[in-house]
Amino acid sequence: MLSFSISAQEVQKDTIINDMIVIRGDSIMISLDEVIVLNKFNFKTTKEKRYYYWYWKKVHNAYPYAKLAAERLIQLNEQLALIRSKRKRKKHTKKMQKYMEDEFTDKLKKMTRTEGRILIKLLHRQTGLTAYGLVKEYRSGWKAFWYNTTAKMFKLSLKNEYHPESEPLDFLVEDILLRAFTNGSLIEQKARLPFDYFEIAPKYKDIDVVEVINSRKK
Repeated sequence: MLSFSISAQEVQKDTIINDMIVIRGDSIMISLDEVIVLNKFNFKTTKEKRYYYWYWKKVHNAYPYAKLAAERLIQLNEQLALIRSKRKRKKHTKKMQKYMEDEFTDKLKKMTRTEGRILIKLLHRQTGLTAYGLVKEYRSGWKAFWYNTTAKMFKLSLKNEYHPESEPLDFLVEDILLRAFTNGSLIEQKARLPFDYFEIAPKYKDIDVVEVINSRKK
């Protein structure tokens, strides 16, 4: 209960009207936190369940780095906004690049190719820019990091985008993220892309998890 006010009412029975709880003639105004209720995922086979939780683990391993990259990007933009000199901006961006390399590189080397693919997708989700777009936007500071570390390591396209509304595998990632945010296994960071999970979920109610995950190899 975040706030309340009490006033006399003629209603004698306990009831709820919008955000008002009426208890024996008194009304209490309350403000409730939003609660997300997801349908239980019904697995058709044990194999599908195994595939789903294998991918669940991959998403959990990749997401924190995409989240951290977005935080660092916001931090960098805020700092660059205070620097007028082009030379000093370039110098500061390179300094951030070095910081990112020290923070990420060893951990990224331990990631699998699947986790690398998910990471590139989630970078788009969390920043609104593809990894390629990040390189283009922050060429002086990010080029070496993303090309030399991410692309070379995973042999993947940095232009990959995140589209849960049209790509089944991306929807599966989004489903995993939302369930993880709900149960607290991952800390939510709002997506920078315009999509609504609940609007697109009915489209994938009969999703074949095994087929979708195996499609990543094609």
